[in-house]
Amino acid sequence: MDRVKIGDNIENFSLKSHNETTLDTATLEGKKILLSFHPLAWTRICAEQMLSLEANFEALKALNTVPLGLSVDTVPSKKAWVKSLGIEKVNLLADFWPHGEIAARLGLFNDKLGFSERANVILDEQRKVLFVKVYPIKELPDIHEVLDFLK
Repeated sequence: MDRVKIGDNIENFSLKSHNETTLDTATLEGKKILLSFHPLAWTRICAEQMLSLEANFEALKALNTVPLGLSVDTVPSKKAWVKSLGIEKVNLLADFWPHGEIAARLGLFNDKLGFSERANVILDEQRKVLFVKVYPIKELPDIHEVLDFLK
């Protein structure tokens, strides 16, 4: 699939969260969503990326935005990782099976490496794409760029 772009409409989806519940984006009606894709749990830059979501959770909430961290890792791996990082507010979703399905649907799955690109995608309340940025794998996304955009 072609890479997601500004103006695209994204269908609601359901994925298992690190807390072993299923999160359906349809339940987030009336809110913007920040989809923060990271390649793999247990890696330094991915940890920093998810911790930046946690540290800015209240600022995002004040901007009517729900941050979600997505990767191809399994639920048990995500659960252990969240515990090790001390994340308490942000849902980390397992795009595990079918492997990378949501990343692939948005054109953000790297077939050669078997995981998603590092990317931030912001959806409005009607699930229209407002913002897309794909980062080099070794680059930490700038959360302030996202916050400034949402303001």
